[in-house]
Amino acid sequence: MRLVLFDIDGTLLTDRGASRAAFADALRETYGYDGDLGRYDFSGRTDPQITHMVLRDAGFAAVDVEARFEALWKVYLAGLARNATPERVQVMPGIRELVALLHEREDVVLALLTGNIEPGARLKLGGASLNDYFPFGAFGSDSADRTELPPFAVRRASELLGHHFRGREVVIIGDSIYDVRCGVPYEATTIAVASGKTPADMLRAENPTFFFENAGDVRAVAEAILA
Repeated sequence: MRLVLFDIDGTLLTDRGASRAAFADALRETYGYDGDLGRYDFSGRTDPQITHMVLRDAGFAAVDVEARFEALWKVYLAGLARNATPERVQVMPGIRELVALLHEREDVVLALLTGNIEPGARLKLGGASLNDYFPFGAFGSDSADRTELPPFAVRRASELLGHHFRGREVVIIGDSIYDVRCGVPYEATTIAVASGKTPADMLRAENPTFFFENAGDVRAVAEAILA
């Protein structure tokens, strides 16, 4: 059995700026922040972590940031619902074929491991018609620390299937160094794809179990997952 945990942004899809625009509007409305988000790389970071990173640089105390999280997410999700349309969200090369292939296998369970809060993740996947492949997962709304997310997904898989996945049975696929790093403490299989913003040489330097430029070679990626 394999529990295959997919990252979203840069791995499954790109929303071509839909979430960043919604986030900028939400920061402005909730905190009065009107800075330049273009100087920040959000790759692999959780939504709460990104919020703290940006607002800390603007002089906000952590306690003041967290006090307005509920209001922030409400505005952000409303904007994302408007922005993450099928016309704007684009599935990465090979992904639709890969998840369809894996979905048909009885020895593979598909799930998410993403820094997005869950409602935001669902809006993005909805724009790409991918939600049906991923019934559960681990999200930025579970923990701001990505390293803490794999156990959430493993526990939910165990509750649903009665099988406790461990070690190499857990496969984490992502486009950032944090996707690779979060699998190391759990001895998970890590697959890095350079389909996002992180350069290939940076991903290779993290020593993932497997590396691909993208998921375009569906057969090769599937074989790595099942190795």
